[in-house]
This record gives sequence, structure tokens and C-alpha cells, in this order.
Amino acid sequence: MLVTIQPKTPRPAWLRAPAPVGENYRGLKGLVENLHLHTVCESAACPNIGDCWNRRTATFMILGNVCTRRCGFCAVQKGGPLPVDYDEPRRVAEACAALGLKFAVITSVNRDDRKDGGAELFAMTIRAIRERLPGCGVEVLVPDFQGSRAALDIVLEASPDVLNHNTETVPRLYRQVRLGARYERSLDMLAYAKRERPRIPTKSGLMLGLGETNDEVLAVMRDLRAANVDILTLGQYLRPSPRHLPILRYATPEEFADFKRVGYEMGFRHVESGPLVRSSYHAADAVSQ
Repeated sequence: MLVTIQPKTPRPAWLRAPAPVGENYRGLKGLVENLHLHTVCESAACPNIGDCWNRRTATFMILGNVCTRRCGFCAVQKGGPLPVDYDEPRRVAEACAALGLKFAVITSVNRDDRKDGGAELFAMTIRAIRERLPGCGVEVLVPDFQGSRAALDIVLEASPDVLNHNTETVPRLYRQVRLGARYERSLDMLAYAKRERPRIPTKSGLMLGLGETNDEVLAVMRDLRAANVDILTLGQYLRPSPRHLPILRYATPEEFADFKRVGYEMGFRHVESGPLVRSSYHAADAVSQ
């Protein structure tokens, strides 16, 4: 068990990320604004935005920037859903082409107002990128689609290069952390995707620092391997604002290194584990091996 650090304690030195400045950062920000797109980098207040945007990489967020769920950890705006923008896939593809991307990551807000949970727009975006930029890999970080296998099938039929769905935390904390989600449902989605499309790598990630124990994290890792998940990410939870769940502990770089080692021993094909790791951080590295 890690020692609890009070929320008022300054962040440890290992949690300091580069400031979001630089020519590439400004250029990508202007491109996103001009195409009226959203990125999870901005909407979720990702600490790596300066690093990633200066490398001209970003995670595009489709289906608007208002989520129908109210998860206690997430900085994305909550409220009534926005109308679906069917031109959005074309604009995402245009942005990918302008950046000359070799690998793109697409995610979304939860759209529980839609029968397919937004799966149609994921499939359209995958196909739009492939048409505009042949050879560009596409990872999708999908919501749970309220457990709809039919919705997941729509995404799988578009053949993403990686199918990602985050478990986020340990089962005991789901009611506080992932409102509207169920741990078993997330595991079932990942296992189903692998059974239906065994050649598509599956991926999942967890945040540390919300009150989980190390044994609980290891148990989730074992569950993910039992579901044949290929790629694992582990990172430190950072509180977006005083309205969000508090940080109950800081995991050290040494602990993240231990989780990485154990992950490979369990059989994960690729593990990204570190304080500033997020689910799409260095995403292309996981499929280039």
C-alpha cells in the first residue's frame, strides 16, 4: 500500500510536464480551431498537451465536447448532448492529412442518447481517414456503448488498427469514479472485440491515485489478460478542479516501473506505465513493435 499524500501537498517533481508553448503547439491549436474540431488533449486537460502537440500529435474527440455521463474524474463538460455533426469525420481526416500523420487516435464523449452510442461516427471517421490518408494507422478509444455488441460491431467492421476501451479504475471504486459504467461490461466488451476480430489489438488503461490498492490494480491487470487484452496503460490521476474527485495518493516512478515489469510477465504485448502516461500517449509505439 502506498503512503497517502494530502491533496494540498505540492505535486512531486516527476509530475511536472512541459508547458504548452512552441511553434508546433500554436500551429496545431490553430488548425483544430479553424476546422471546428475538439481534442481530448484540451477538453480533458491532459498534462502532456505541450509535449504531444509539439510533436504534432493529438487525440481527436468526435461527437461534440459535451458528455452525457458525469464521471467524477473527468474534465470534459457534462450536460445535454449536442447534435451529431456528420461532416466531422471529413474534417478530422483533413486535419490528419494537414499534419501528415502516420497514426491517428480518435475518441469521443459518451453519447447515451443515441442507440448506437455514436458507433456510426467512429466508423465514418476511420473510413474518412483511410480514404484521405492511406497508410495512416487509426486507434479508436471507444465508450462502452452501454454494452451494445451491435454498436461495437459497427466499429470493428471499419477495422481500426487498435480498439481501446479504458477500465479506468478498480471494481470497488466504480460507483464513485465511473458513473453509469460497469466493470464487468467493460471487460466483456474487450473480450468480445478480441473474439470477433482477433487480429485487431485491444487496449485498456487505468488511473492510479483514487484510493485503489496495488493488489486491486494487479487483479484488474489479470482480468484484462484473461480477456486477451494486448496493450496496457497505467498513469497517475490528476485532479482537474476542486469539483472533481481528490487525489488520495501519488504512485512513484518506481512503482510504475514495477507494474510495467509485472505487466510484461503477465503477457501484455506492450505496457506504457508512468506518472504522466495517458491512454493515447505514444500510441503508435504499441503497434510498431
